[in-house]
Amino acid sequence: MRNYEIVVIGGGIAGLTAAMILGRSRRSVLVVDAGEQRNTPAAHMQGYPSRDGTPPGEFLAEVRREVAAYGVELVRDRVTAAEPDGDGEFAVTLGDGDRVHARRLVVATGLVDELPDVPGVAERWGRDVIHCPYCHGWEVRDEPIGVLYGEATGTHQALLFSQLSGDVILFLNGAAEPPEHDRRMVEAAGVRVIGGEVGELVVEDDHLTGVRLADGQVVPRSVVVVPTRMVPRDELLTKLGARTKDTPAGPFVEVDPAGQTSVPGVWAVGNATGPAEQVVNSASAGYRAGAALNAELIHTDLERALTRLS
Repeated sequence: MRNYEIVVIGGGIAGLTAAMILGRSRRSVLVVDAGEQRNTPAAHMQGYPSRDGTPPGEFLAEVRREVAAYGVELVRDRVTAAEPDGDGEFAVTLGDGDRVHARRLVVATGLVDELPDVPGVAERWGRDVIHCPYCHGWEVRDEPIGVLYGEATGTHQALLFSQLSGDVILFLNGAAEPPEHDRRMVEAAGVRVIGGEVGELVVEDDHLTGVRLADGQVVPRSVVVVPTRMVPRDELLTKLGARTKDTPAGPFVEVDPAGQTSVPGVWAVGNATGPAEQVVNSASAGYRAGAALNAELIHTDLERALTRLS
């Protein structure tokens, strides 16, 4: 069994940043990445200073190159199990059956966006079907935008996108009318509301052109905003016994400001810990976790040395 000081599970920007800081601290680090980053369908990422508009795959390839320069080992695989070894450390099993030993874990497995079951949504996801005004809003400014109503999001997305375009329609998609105050807010923002179920998205020449209602009516739109159900990939964390906390998007693993979970020796960063960890936030979380974890190992090892000397 190969031994590492830290195994990072997940090779998005959160996990890679933690690995970079740990590699720069001369730690032995293994990054196990299944290649399932949340923003893979997007053509570009926004809001990251100096890298605004960079394709996510191109960005990650450059970060991997930088991380590897510090002696960090990166493998394309997935972790199927992470179990305490009885001494406060961990045995980690990879998908190919290999097992490695880790003194500490950083879990950066992200989340999955479950999309509304509307024909056309999955096919256009990340292109002209979007969900975040901060990730994609500038790129669709002034376009005719449709927003699908969701129970969890309510009218929130429609209000956010109304700042970016004067032509926003909220499709209730069979849901009941919003509460009176919400309805008045939407009207004040200049957002139209259309009831009835949505049948499908209309696509012509590889471009979204409209929303077809169940009654056959087609409402011209070039962009559709959808509510997603954000489900964290937290199976490894919950099996280890990590506490969760409730958020508006459901339960997520609870971490302290440095990313440490309730399980000794286990850190979690990025979208595994919350629904709003965009790329820049995830990088910050990875940096903090890497620095905190390195300091924790220094103190642990020195305390052990003092105990042996006494």
